[in-house]
Amino acid sequence: MKRSLLITVLTLLLGTTSVHAKTINISVAASMTDAFTEIVTTFTGMHPEIQVQTNFASSGSLAKQINQGAPADIYVSANPKWMTFLIDNKEIAPGTDHIFAYNKLVFTGLATTKVTHLKQIVSLERIAMGNPKSVPAGQYAKQAMTGAGIYKQLAESKKLMMAKDVRQALMYADRGEVDGSFVYKTDALLARNAKILFTVPDDLYNRVSYPLALTVAGATKPEAQVLYEFINTDKALDILRKYGFEPAQ
Repeated sequence: MKRSLLITVLTLLLGTTSVHAKTINISVAASMTDAFTEIVTTFTGMHPEIQVQTNFASSGSLAKQINQGAPADIYVSANPKWMTFLIDNKEIAPGTDHIFAYNKLVFTGLATTKVTHLKQIVSLERIAMGNPKSVPAGQYAKQAMTGAGIYKQLAESKKLMMAKDVRQALMYADRGEVDGSFVYKTDALLARNAKILFTVPDDLYNRVSYPLALTVAGATKPEAQVLYEFINTDKALDILRKYGFEPAQ
């Protein structure tokens, strides 16, 4: 009886070790939640022996988590700044980082919000944006408003509501809790009630670029390398296009 129990315990332990060895942790910018949910589902359908744990949040929050020791084999950022942060801290496998997709910044709100260009938003009372300290969409929005000469006025009048990530900013607009929100075009397309009121002029902010990379830990895992390569295939890039992203290839 004892021998049978011992064999059972060892089998469970070995099984746990096997699963752990084939589990990938991937940290992805919140704006790519829907696209990467489908990419991961497609990938695991092709590789049922590999498990993928996803972590969606703002790029800055994810980068800080990784820097503090959180498990991550692949990192996808919505801003090269945070990729550079991890490279500088030697968290990224050399030569694996590259831009793989692009996006655009838009202003979204309910149809009752009558604005058609950036400078008109000074007439609004509540404007949501990702917190520029950690959310790339917020950084792009601040850059655009600064370039248009309206950021200081809006900040001092306390009209700006800071969201933890771009999806929260979209939620505020979709629920009508704010007059409008700065979000990515791909997020705005997912709204139920809000619509794109205008596209922010490209010349007012840096191009929204998404870098992808293996972490130092991920580079040692064959499974992570397989997923990393899959993200660059036509099948994965078609999924990005489906959700409104522009593949870099």
